[in-house]
Amino acid sequence: MASPPALALVKRAIEHRKRRAIIARDGVYTYQDLLDASGQMAAALLGGQKDLREKRIAYLVPPSFSHVAAQWGIWRAGGVAVPLAEFLPLPQIEYMIEDSDPAIVVAASSYKEKIKPLVERVGRRFLAAERALGTRPTTLPRISPERRALIIYTSGTTGKPKGVVTTHAHIEAQVTSLVSAWEWTEKDHILEVLPLNHVHGIINVLSCALYSGATCEILPGFDAAEVWGRFRRGGLTIFMAVPTIYAKLIAAWKSAPPKMRSKMSAALAQMRLMVSGSAALPKDAFYAWKAISGQALLERYGMTEIGMALSNPLRGERTAGYVGTALPRVKVRLLDENGKPAMPGTPGEIHVRGPGVFSEYWRKPKATRGAFRDGWFRTGDLAVFENGRTGSSDAAL
Repeated sequence: MASPPALALVKRAIEHRKRRAIIARDGVYTYQDLLDASGQMAAALLGGQKDLREKRIAYLVPPSFSHVAAQWGIWRAGGVAVPLAEFLPLPQIEYMIEDSDPAIVVAASSYKEKIKPLVERVGRRFLAAERALGTRPTTLPRISPERRALIIYTSGTTGKPKGVVTTHAHIEAQVTSLVSAWEWTEKDHILEVLPLNHVHGIINVLSCALYSGATCEILPGFDAAEVWGRFRRGGLTIFMAVPTIYAKLIAAWKSAPPKMRSKMSAALAQMRLMVSGSAALPKDAFYAWKAISGQALLERYGMTEIGMALSNPLRGERTAGYVGTALPRVKVRLLDENGKPAMPGTPGEIHVRGPGVFSEYWRKPKATRGAFRDGWFRTGDLAVFENGRTGSSDAAL
């Protein structure tokens, strides 16, 4: 039996244990199924130890229930999750493994030929995800929210990718801010098509859904025809994507016969929230999607280092070209090139502070110190504040 959990996501899963948590190609799973599977993964990772004590665990598992079980299992064993992605070039995966220095690399059997020789070459332990999920449960450690939880690699503008370190407390702060602002409930059902090695997929979609007791339906990747088909089947309430995905969905709608277009548009009437992020949304895409769906896409701004900082309102006017105002518990300021508060209508660098801001770049103390000014994280992105709202920055996420 596991000891009483300290992790907010696990606590919430226990509250919703009978509800449906994950729908994926590998099946339909409840929160209890997720608790059981992640407990098995945690036991396999522990291997008789009492606590991983922040050992890094890299994992390469396709978007699926098993992926979520692996992520949660790492956290429940006391490890730091380092997500990898199949679309990354092998040299980049090798760099991430060497830089994060994981004790174990977990991979699905479908990636064994690709990843195991690399893992053995760099002297790490390889663990097959399928085998781990059959492990007999054991007593799990109690995890403090202040512990490191996640390392996500971000390239920034120069140099090699840096590992952005967030704690469980940071993740909880990022999630609860969005759950409050976007009014997530257990009745929500979101379709997940984004990579699960980025904040957009991990936090905004997956973790917000599971914290809320909602259902997260995971597709193995994005395909415009498949997504439109899923929209038409109904039952979804939320969808989040990047501008390139919306562009492809718009193109697919335009190429469809007129009768099919009507059905496609009607299918979106049930949705309560559709979000665009990870890049600035072109204004023509905003207006095209509104004409097709009746939905004004909600744009927001964030980064790997901070989670989400700014958002258009859930209830209220959303304007193309703006990323909104500060989210709950987040403070944002714009400073000009002289380090003074930027005047309305004048570009300024976005600075952010709050409980969701990351703690460090992994093993890069100089880069960490340089990223902050007086306790504020310097994003390097420019924005303009006017009419009470923040205009899209040059690298809005």
